[in-house]
Amino acid sequence: MNIDLKLALNASKEAGKIIMQYYRADYEIKEKGYHNPVTTADNEADSFLKSTLTDAMPEYGWLSEETVDSKDRLYKDRVWIVDPLDGTKEFIEGVPHFVVSIALVDKGIPIIGVLHNPVTEETFYAAKGEGAYLNNIRYHCSIKASTKEMVILNSRSETRRGLWEPYKAKFKELRAVGSVAYKMGLTATGKADIFATLRPKNEWDVCAGTCLINEAGGKVIDLNGNELSFNNQKTLIEPGLIAGYNLSVEKTFKIFNGI
Repeated sequence: MNIDLKLALNASKEAGKIIMQYYRADYEIKEKGYHNPVTTADNEADSFLKSTLTDAMPEYGWLSEETVDSKDRLYKDRVWIVDPLDGTKEFIEGVPHFVVSIALVDKGIPIIGVLHNPVTEETFYAAKGEGAYLNNIRYHCSIKASTKEMVILNSRSETRRGLWEPYKAKFKELRAVGSVAYKMGLTATGKADIFATLRPKNEWDVCAGTCLINEAGGKVIDLNGNELSFNNQKTLIEPGLIAGYNLSVEKTFKIFNGI
């Protein structure tokens, strides 16, 4: 197994153990911004991952949701892009829709993607050119002929705000699931047909999932139709994105753009 992939897999599972010490238990919650909580579990998992991954590969850069950004990463070819607990709101609510998300990029291209859900014990992983896996079984993106046959994973908050109302009739089902990264893992392994978000996301939300989708035979584009690159100075990806099997992504893109 690829040495970087093995490192990321082991680190994700150990970080998951840290997170589970706090799941449905007592911990501190702070607000980083409006509706953007961070917990003791986020911070402890982040500290563990940073020390583990950067000690093992000191020549690689580091970008994480919970670490103050250093522009040194912009001068590195290889960079870890990490969200130690993607789906913090779901974690707080006791909903098992959250993952440890670890990606490695090389010159902006994701070459390793690992998502670990410590509650369900699902581990999604991929390495560039080697396929996408869930718990050691290889998977591919689902293929459907029509959007009317597609299950699309979307955001719980976007659904509550009514952003998806104009598209309800266009798909078989709109299924609201927590954690952007988890939704991408489910889509890469054919548990749903499309993941889409109508709001901006950060690189650490989607980088590991992008590697998984790519290796499962799909693609990820933003809502302007552009494929993604990573380790940018500006980490926010706007205005939203679509992920899934290539033709399914193109059909969904046309619906969003009224084509």
